[in-house]
Amino acid sequence: MAQFINLTLPVMLLLSLFSIEALAEPSLNRPQPRYDPQTVAYIKSSCQTTLYPDLCLRSLHRFANSNIQSPKHLTHVVLAVSLSQALKTREYLVQVAKRFEALKNSKNRRDYFVVQDCLTQINDSADELGHSIKELERLNKIPTTLINDDVLWHMSNVETWMSTALTDASTCVDYFPGHRMSKMKAEIRGKVLNVAQVTSNALALFHRYAAKYREAAQSKRP
Repeated sequence: MAQFINLTLPVMLLLSLFSIEALAEPSLNRPQPRYDPQTVAYIKSSCQTTLYPDLCLRSLHRFANSNIQSPKHLTHVVLAVSLSQALKTREYLVQVAKRFEALKNSKNRRDYFVVQDCLTQINDSADELGHSIKELERLNKIPTTLINDDVLWHMSNVETWMSTALTDASTCVDYFPGHRMSKMKAEIRGKVLNVAQVTSNALALFHRYAAKYREAAQSKRP
């Protein structure tokens, strides 16, 4: 069984803020939020720079009542969304793995080990997304006017963690090629594909955020 990640308090607080309040299913008894037109426009324009703009819009539409007007804020949101999706998918795979336990010593044991391997990959992906959030918090504590090697180092760390998380989620997708699959395998593939694509979008939006640091660093070089 894959080892579960041990999220630190700052990451848990970030998850609580976004996944519980903003990602909760809408209630018929609760007034629907009034979307901020500027935030809606900003999210739409930002999502157009990603590989999966429709998914980007769907995953961020619940934040349209927030005041998201900067790459910095948007990057925090999309990373929280990515981590939330990875954690939910991990919990789903834990339950699937239990159902496949009976296949461990049967002729269909390959399915058991495929699910276990996928669970390991998604767990690693969630762990790496958690690291990227913590590294982003360190980056954001440094004034944007202060561009030095330390800033670029933190920025590189965020990109490395996010890229690795994307690779792990994509590896899990590769375990399920998409043809002649059972309903359960198709559902697994759909969930892990969502994690990979949401993470891809988050990485693209972080690149926009990081661009201003790179431009500032470039302008300071002799």
